[in-house]
Amino acid sequence: MRLEDQVAIVTGSSRGVGRAVALALAREGCDVVIAAKTDAPHARLPGTIHETARLVAELGRKALPVRCNVREFDDVQRLVDSTLEEFGRVDILVNNAGALHFAPLAEWPAGKFDLVMDVNVRGAFLCSRAVIPHMRERKHGRIVMMSPPVNTRKVAGKAPYLISKMGMTMLAHAIAEEERDHGIAAAALWPETMIESEATRFFHLGGPEQWRKPEILADATVEICCAAPEKISGRAVYDEEVLREFRSTVSFASYSAVPGAIPAPVCREMVE
Repeated sequence: MRLEDQVAIVTGSSRGVGRAVALALAREGCDVVIAAKTDAPHARLPGTIHETARLVAELGRKALPVRCNVREFDDVQRLVDSTLEEFGRVDILVNNAGALHFAPLAEWPAGKFDLVMDVNVRGAFLCSRAVIPHMRERKHGRIVMMSPPVNTRKVAGKAPYLISKMGMTMLAHAIAEEERDHGIAAAALWPETMIESEATRFFHLGGPEQWRKPEILADATVEICCAAPEKISGRAVYDEEVLREFRSTVSFASYSAVPGAIPAPVCREMVE
């Protein structure tokens, strides 16, 4: 186990990509803090922080479920305080919690603008800001943003969303430079294809033949957390890129949501 006894906080981990990341880190030896808003069964959405915590425990690792709205300063402080009280350290932060909305600029409700900004870039900022001092003390830390490379070519129709997501990437670039001497590495990770999740289903973002399983992002996250800082910090990378470089993966067929399907690189094309 390459991450044995390290402690990871994964936001948005009651379901979907966040849950897959939490479980992948647990398999590599991490104790995991499950941070999300859903702490009781939801009428429309599957999964709770307690269900993910149970799955982590079944893998033989410790799990701490913490209800947290990453938009709220006090929630984030309580999240980090609870982590330190339970484990005494925090080694990894995965900023996975996200909000999504697409529309031409004139059709964006102000409330939707605030939502994507608050959950995506503010949430990542608050969580990163809260853990960095404790990572500095240990001279070790890994911060992963679920966000794309910065590129302005395809902003039409989704500008506020991409501002919020690319803002996360800019935070990763800044942290990588600012915290290099403190042993903290930061990187941004983005999928090549659509990922099977409640978001892709709810927003009708393609169909199963166009999706990959969330495990591809989870496996890429593990590789980022295991990689030497000089090889990954300050980069914004796609999941395929990470797995080719650090696992020598040649075929990604096993990640297809529908066996035999070859999903198109929709998420790369969204920003490039």
